[in-house]
Amino acid sequence: MTLTTRRLGTTDMEITRLGFGAWAIGGGEWAFGWGDQDDSESVAAIRHAVDSGINWIDTASVYGLGHSEEVVAKALKDLPEGDRPYVFTKCGMVWDVEQPFLQAKRVGRADSIRKDVEDSLRRLQVERIDLMQVHWPAEDGSPIEEYWGELVKLRDEGKLRAIGLSNHDAAALERAEAIGHVDSLQPPFSMIRREALADILPWCAAHDTGVIVYSPMQSGLLTGAFDRERVAGLDPKDWRSRNPEFTTNLDKNMALVERLRSVADRLGCSPGEVALAWVLTHDAVTGAIVGARRPDQVDGWIGGADVTLDEATLAELANALTATGAGAGPLD
Repeated sequence: MTLTTRRLGTTDMEITRLGFGAWAIGGGEWAFGWGDQDDSESVAAIRHAVDSGINWIDTASVYGLGHSEEVVAKALKDLPEGDRPYVFTKCGMVWDVEQPFLQAKRVGRADSIRKDVEDSLRRLQVERIDLMQVHWPAEDGSPIEEYWGELVKLRDEGKLRAIGLSNHDAAALERAEAIGHVDSLQPPFSMIRREALADILPWCAAHDTGVIVYSPMQSGLLTGAFDRERVAGLDPKDWRSRNPEFTTNLDKNMALVERLRSVADRLGCSPGEVALAWVLTHDAVTGAIVGARRPDQVDGWIGGADVTLDEATLAELANALTATGAGAGPLD
């Protein structure tokens, strides 16, 4: 398939509007896992996404404590060079292998960042990573100037094609930009998580910084595949079983899903594809990361980039957000 692409910031990468998210395929044996996974199914899902035209994969060193990167490498190992998708990953999280369910520490020391990059290169079995992002602001006292400066050096050394930040605010972006251009930002953004509209997306648009958003379907909640029984039956190893959007805010969110289902039925698509289309209507957004653990899940969302939402439908969706009280942040 030939899918619509957009240039990622000022880089030389033209990426499809949707990318494959590899968070869930890390498995369940860590603090923010999605429950146990079948690696063979995960590999099949990645290959199906690539065969369907998706040309980038987003993972992170901490997903499965390195396992997600290894699964990605396995899936891409035998692909001809011309068929390989871009691989994006993240650094700055340090975990204790003896206590995998402890939350990883956010470390920004230059030597730790360099080690993270070398470890990811080894797990992904590549000589250069297409995009390396700092996963979260450091909490070890390291200033952004230290860890961002190290990424700039690694980019200059040729180990990284492009560099970006994830989960950083506009003030942090401004400090990083003073050292070296921020090629991309990865914030949470969905119909439920709308905070990025306030200042992050405008900052990126003004500075030619690409934006790849995560959880655009709110970790599966907006797919239309969830009901209260399924939420109640989530694996205890699945981080979503403890997340407020699946617990405290569930009634509001399920009411929003029913509004999405009504729009989807009219447009001939799925509720999740409506949620994806809403995210992609915002011009600052280059692409959206969408997870899958099986090939059929890819088929359930890949059409989201081709769904057109006219002004009347966008107004209808804004009214749905207001009426249900789902989510937080600006409406546009």
